[in-house]
Amino acid sequence: MSISSEHPVTAEQIRAALAALAAEPATDAETGPEGAQGEDRLHLLGRLLAMTELLITTATRLTEDGEIEDVLETLHGWGEQVGADPGLAVNVLTNRLQRTALQVSEPQAEELPPGREAAFAAVMTAVYTLGAQLHAERDDTEGTRRALSGAEEALIDTLQGIHDLRVAIGDAVGQEEDGTGGRPGRSGP
Repeated sequence: MSISSEHPVTAEQIRAALAALAAEPATDAETGPEGAQGEDRLHLLGRLLAMTELLITTATRLTEDGEIEDVLETLHGWGEQVGADPGLAVNVLTNRLQRTALQVSEPQAEELPPGREAAFAAVMTAVYTLGAQLHAERDDTEGTRRALSGAEEALIDTLQGIHDLRVAIGDAVGQEEDGTGGRPGRSGP
């Protein structure tokens, strides 16, 4: 697969793919009778991606053995399509992680519950860590440092969110009194 072209797929082609999956969006007054135009490509691609993810989720067995086999089969198909370009693969993974982080963060929410906050930070830890590795491979020491700082901050936020969720369910109550700071195997701060 090559992504060298700025717009390798047109809005009409994406709409046709959605129609083939019985997921074509309704034409509205804003798009006119011609349907979606070039500026709607990313929105349509998002719909196509969602439909693909829903189809994969529906096809994945929910048994311990079957689920991992299905996920691996999907991964093999993904690898065949992306090809042997490790830079492209990391770019796709980073893009996916960023979308996941935004979905986890519930952009419309004013404040996230601690579990979602921790999950968001965990995903961002992965984004920053992948970025740090890419900078390191390019001998970009300053870029690596910035990405590692982001990863460390996100990791701290992950741990804080996990702790806050434990407090919320009552697991952390009284741990501070035992002198271990709530950490098993430690005898002091």
